[in-house]
Amino acid sequence: MLVPLMNATFMRAVTRRSRPGATRKPAFSSFAAAGVLTLALAGCATRGPLHVYTLAAGGERPVLDVGANTNAEVPSFLGDEDRVTGFAYDPYTDHFFLRLAPGNRIRVVDRPARAIKRELEIKGAPEGAGDLAVRPRDGYIYMLGPTPGRLPYCTRLGKYLGELTLEKPAANVTGLAFDMVNDVLLVLGDEGHRVTAHGLTGRKVAEVKLERRAGPALAFDSDQREYHAPLPDRPGEIGVFDEQGRFLRSASAPTGSPLIDVGPRSFIRVF
Repeated sequence: MLVPLMNATFMRAVTRRSRPGATRKPAFSSFAAAGVLTLALAGCATRGPLHVYTLAAGGERPVLDVGANTNAEVPSFLGDEDRVTGFAYDPYTDHFFLRLAPGNRIRVVDRPARAIKRELEIKGAPEGAGDLAVRPRDGYIYMLGPTPGRLPYCTRLGKYLGELTLEKPAANVTGLAFDMVNDVLLVLGDEGHRVTAHGLTGRKVAEVKLERRAGPALAFDSDQREYHAPLPDRPGEIGVFDEQGRFLRSASAPTGSPLIDVGPRSFIRVF
């Protein structure tokens, strides 16, 4: 796994004087070097088998990858007293984001390191509870707030940036997801059918109706163009819907948790 060198110190190379008759080797292209650096700093996620993450019930409640064949576990470091109201995965950093109540606290768990990366307190944000969505490109975290139709958001490191006002969103929002291809937020209402899509200014750009009732959480596979959400009428199952809202299939979620997210694992990580 490639990791960008964020704090490296570079020394100027010593230039040797060429000797008469010596043949000089062509230098490594500065354009190629710039391209490698840009790729490393930009971050990306590999395409491949989809990973479906959910929280186990009771006890320490590890994060389970129910989309893999092995049902791999990652510790969440949750105690019995911790109440999780929102859950999101960032494929660019390979981190989980667990929203804890009460207060505006978010625990960031490093999946490959199996360790807590940081604990965030979103100071200045209106206190609320509920689902999260991460925009991997810039690391902005959008979360449900106390005011309907308004989403507080912050940076990946917890700096509060304000509220995003949504234009005519689904009523009583319970689920948030992000479409990385179209760069829009996806919002699921509490009736479990209506999903609205919003640009980064909050403007409504699309709407779809899911064929079966789903929620409260929402996830979206940007590559396959599929919605994933728990099926409240079929506990322990996750429904998969196409981009038009048609029901395609269901998958077993042994945890029965209402909190899920999906995504590929990262190839180059941005911290």
